[in-house]
Amino acid sequence: MKRYRRRATNRLRALLTILVLALIMTGVWIGLSKVFNLDSDTVKTSSNSSAGVNSADSTGEIEEGPEEEPVADPMPQEMTDPEKLKSSWTEESDFGGKKAYPDFAIDNTFASGLDMKSWIFRINTPLKQYTPRKKDKISFGSPEEYSELEGVTTFRGNNYRDSASFGTRTVSQKKLEIVWEKDGLGAISAHNSYWPGTGWTGQPLLVHWPENTRKMMNINGEMKSKDLVEVIYPALDGNIYFLDLETGKPTREKIQVGYPIKGTGMIDPRGYPVLYTGMGINENSGKFTEYKFRIINLLNQKELYSIFGRDEVAFRGWGANDASALLDRKTDTLLNVGENGLVYRVKLNTKFDKSAGTLSIAPQLTKYRYRSPFNDEQGIENSPAIYKNYMYFCDNGGTLQCLDLNTMKPVWIYDAKDDTDASIVIEETKEGVFLYTANQVDKRGENGKAAVADCNIRKLNALTGELIWQKNYQCVYNYYINGGALGTPVIGKDDISNMVIFNICFTGSNSDGTMVALDKKTGEEIWKKKLTSYSWCSPLDFKSSDGKTYMVYSDFAGFMHLVDPMNGKTLDSVSLQGNVESSPAIYNDTIVVGSYARKIFGIKVK
Repeated sequence: MKRYRRRATNRLRALLTILVLALIMTGVWIGLSKVFNLDSDTVKTSSNSSAGVNSADSTGEIEEGPEEEPVADPMPQEMTDPEKLKSSWTEESDFGGKKAYPDFAIDNTFASGLDMKSWIFRINTPLKQYTPRKKDKISFGSPEEYSELEGVTTFRGNNYRDSASFGTRTVSQKKLEIVWEKDGLGAISAHNSYWPGTGWTGQPLLVHWPENTRKMMNINGEMKSKDLVEVIYPALDGNIYFLDLETGKPTREKIQVGYPIKGTGMIDPRGYPVLYTGMGINENSGKFTEYKFRIINLLNQKELYSIFGRDEVAFRGWGANDASALLDRKTDTLLNVGENGLVYRVKLNTKFDKSAGTLSIAPQLTKYRYRSPFNDEQGIENSPAIYKNYMYFCDNGGTLQCLDLNTMKPVWIYDAKDDTDASIVIEETKEGVFLYTANQVDKRGENGKAAVADCNIRKLNALTGELIWQKNYQCVYNYYINGGALGTPVIGKDDISNMVIFNICFTGSNSDGTMVALDKKTGEEIWKKKLTSYSWCSPLDFKSSDGKTYMVYSDFAGFMHLVDPMNGKTLDSVSLQGNVESSPAIYNDTIVVGSYARKIFGIKVK
């Protein structure tokens, strides 16, 4: 009996030991989950992505607890001295002086063996690290989940930058017809050039407002009572136009910014009446102003807040903003990049009271800065794409990078070898998450370096930066107006899901181009189309009700072409009366785009 009782006691002790160990391990796992934020809906950052970070002081960590009423970051004192406001995109970046902050540089070491220094700023104060509140951790969903609004609310429609198409249409005649023209757009002389109509990227925003929101806004009485789809179009003449998609008639007064807007704006994807838009040039016939990224209340068309392009922590003085921003609905966070070389993460603290018809924001800016190991070029012109918490962009020197928005640290970098203005497009498949990108012929040709160079079309692994394939097309170098890829590609879906389509400029001369459809898996050509006139626009794909996909693109000669993307065959063309750098968008069967003819066009696909 004693032996039996002793065995029973030993078994009980063993069971108790196992139970205690299990409880300890559970506690450790919970603790690690909190420390390392092991959430299933965010991408995990490898420990290889950064090193040498000291979090003992000057961190960006925000303690959980009661929140105070948010206060907007102060805007800089507006400068009026024209000599100080003058700047040039050719000026070199300044990496020295008080803004260098060498003691706060974060040394990032990547799995590839490359190193890159980066900085994080909050209210222009450098931080050693950044950790947002748990409720502010970013994790974008699928592109279909990006916007609550019906329409096209940002460049290429969503966080993957893969569609400027909304709604349905039946294509039977395979024809294009101009059904309205909005004329009377102006032009501005600036920076030794002439800026008429709409420019690059110049994609219109197409918004079907909810009825209650529409009735709050200062829309014309006639338009306020109809089921309005509004065209919102910032233009090179310094105005923002508001038109009825159906008729092309004004829905309200234009907003007069007074300085050229080249890029594409953004409408708040939550359906809030807020417009976000940058500036391309800060001069109008010898008069200069501050570069501003404006946040505009569309209830009354008044500015709520501006982010200045002249930034005291930027290495680059050129403050233009051609990128189209994105907004994370769940965390109320604006995300954008600038030609000053900074990335902005902006907690908006938006308050929109629909019953009272009031709207307010209190923006709080966190900034990311870096210095590339590849070259000293700064400035980001393409519109960032985002997968979960990873942002992808490429700069004027060809540094393509993946940035973790929840740590504000780079995950990996890749040398694209040249300026890349075409936006990166994300594709998520069963095989993984991938990026499609193509560069220009710019830095490799300047100062007599080369008369020709290759436009490099690439597919990369989005999580690691690994090159999957590369296809090269020789292009002629041309100063000021670059060759290579300026348009964002079509990522095929449905019946063309095997292909990606790029248009490439100056493949034979400084006036022509080539359009190519490449196999997504191999990068091999499916078809190639010679363009007699080059195209800077981003081709637009859309599906007919019978399941067939069609595509349109516009060119330097001023024509819009309807194309069968299965084989590249042109089905129809219409004249838009002047060079078309702008990218079109479509809502149901109506395509909208502007041109150098100082007009905006509504075009039916039939």
